[in-house]
Amino acid sequence: MSTMNDRIFGILLIALAVAYGWGATQLPAPFGGSEAVGPETFPLLLSVVLVLSSLYLIVRPDPDNAWPWSRTGVELVIAVVVLLCYAALLQPLGFVLSTTLAVGTLCWRMGSAPLRAFVTGALAGVAVFLLFNFALDLALPMGVLSFLEVS
Repeated sequence: MSTMNDRIFGILLIALAVAYGWGATQLPAPFGGSEAVGPETFPLLLSVVLVLSSLYLIVRPDPDNAWPWSRTGVELVIAVVVLLCYAALLQPLGFVLSTTLAVGTLCWRMGSAPLRAFVTGALAGVAVFLLFNFALDLALPMGVLSFLEVS
C-alpha cells in the first residue's frame, strides 16, 4: 500500500504540471511580437520537468514512503501555503516585497532568526529583481513600489 502514496502524489503532480503548463501558454506575447524565448519558456520547461519527475514517481515508487504527518508534514503544508500566497501577492505587492515575505518566511520556518530570515529575503528579492530588470531586460512587477520606477 505504501507505493500507492507515491503513485497518487505523482498523478496529482501531473495534473498540477498540466495546469501550470496551460497557464504558461496563456501569458501575453511580448511587445513587438513573439520571440524564441518568451515569458512562457521557463514555466513550460518547469512543467515538462514536473511531468517527467511525476512519471518517475508513478513508475518507480519508493517501497517505504509513509506520508510525513509529523512536524515535517506540517512544515510542508506551511511551505505550500507560503508559495500560494506568494503567487497571489506577486502582482499587488510586487516582486521585491512578495519575495521578501516568501523567502523570509521560509528561511524563518527552517530555523533562521526572524530578522536574519527577512533580511535574506529582502536581499534575494532585490538581487533577483535587479538581475531580471537590468541584466536580462525582463520586467518584474513593481506593485506598491511602482513609485520608485524611473521613466
